[in-house]
Amino acid sequence: MTMQSLLRVIYPPQCLGCGALTEKDGALCPTCWRGVTAIEGLACDLCGAPLPGTDGLGAVYCDDCLVVERPWDAGRSGFLYEDVGRRLVLALKHGDRPELAKGLTRWLLPQARRLLRENTVLVPVPLHWRRLFTRRYNQAALLAQALANALGRPCLPDALIRPARTPALEGAGRAERFAILDGKIRPHPRHGRALAGRDVILIDDVFTSGATFAAATGAARAAGARSVCVLALARATKHA
Repeated sequence: MTMQSLLRVIYPPQCLGCGALTEKDGALCPTCWRGVTAIEGLACDLCGAPLPGTDGLGAVYCDDCLVVERPWDAGRSGFLYEDVGRRLVLALKHGDRPELAKGLTRWLLPQARRLLRENTVLVPVPLHWRRLFTRRYNQAALLAQALANALGRPCLPDALIRPARTPALEGAGRAERFAILDGKIRPHPRHGRALAGRDVILIDDVFTSGATFAAATGAARAAGARSVCVLALARATKHA
């Protein structure tokens, strides 16, 4: 028996969501799989929210993106922030389960390919250093690196910084979120130069109001990015 086979006997593959046995690593059991609502078909071209209708109709936008200015060029999301999808995001973000990032990129890959350009680099939304110290990892950076590995594209985890700590956004309204984050994300004084002339895809775990992505987009453009797209693992919608 090989070492890999022995490890599989001792540590068999388990569902990312509930821990039930699965056939391969990084998978979901049938019950958890049904609890994740992947965003497929027609979706908003600025945030990825699912829309009624048939794909292939040209650029379309959700109600939020029709009334809120979006400074980026295009955006997508992997699944809805509800049910098992929400549990997975929270486990990655607050549950000390960084190993989830690689498996969760399966929902990001098809959406990322829609946004790829010739000179694309992936850039995670940054955390303030104190929050990073407390959490020990930036979940957006883990997602960005796993996705970059799968796509064969560069990941620049230090290109943007959040020099001032901002309060938690949970429970804040849209206007308050934008006010809190306005100007709070900036290019790194040295590493930010790598964004000049590049096509940037910003990566984060959840798209709620778009305030975080707006602040990060402003920072990427200030660093000289040629284009900016956004990609979230999960999209929080009004019905979610």
